[in-house]
Amino acid sequence: MLQPSEYTFNGKSNSTTPNSNLNNQNKTISAPIEQATIGRTVVIKGELTAAEALYIDGRIEGKISMQDHRVTIGRNGSVQANINAREVVVMGKVNGNIDCTDRVDIRSEGSVTGDVSTIRISVEDGAVLKGGIEVRSAEHRQQKQQAQSKSVETKQTEATKPASEAPKAIGAVASA
Repeated sequence: MLQPSEYTFNGKSNSTTPNSNLNNQNKTISAPIEQATIGRTVVIKGELTAAEALYIDGRIEGKISMQDHRVTIGRNGSVQANINAREVVVMGKVNGNIDCTDRVDIRSEGSVTGDVSTIRISVEDGAVLKGGIEVRSAEHRQQKQQAQSKSVETKQTEATKPASEAPKAIGAVASA
């Protein structure tokens, strides 16, 4: 809490009265968003995966997989890759397919050449979009998430099986 300041000026003590509005002000301090950044001069060729948001201002060639996060292609960004993410914002150039589980936002200076599959899409005036668009329902998203969680559960149970339950076809040996 702010305290009234006391200071002396020309030998006189001056204490200010607290402003009642200062006590009623709510200051909102938000935590910084965890986001990886690829700078203008960076060129990456290959498969890119991460567990945080990604801002691309450089050049990417290959594949980008960020299932639960946002991928932002900055004004200087150039992507020649298929993108799989929760949300994609395009302000630069993308040449490849975009598969989103939530939203694609193509800003006025953005350009996408490729197919887009998403639940929600926004294309501003001046943006370029060359390719097909598939707008899925939110129900499709829920079904996909359920299928993925079942797949993960199946893989986990298979990994915990005892060795005695391993396939027995390996034991056959031919004899002369």
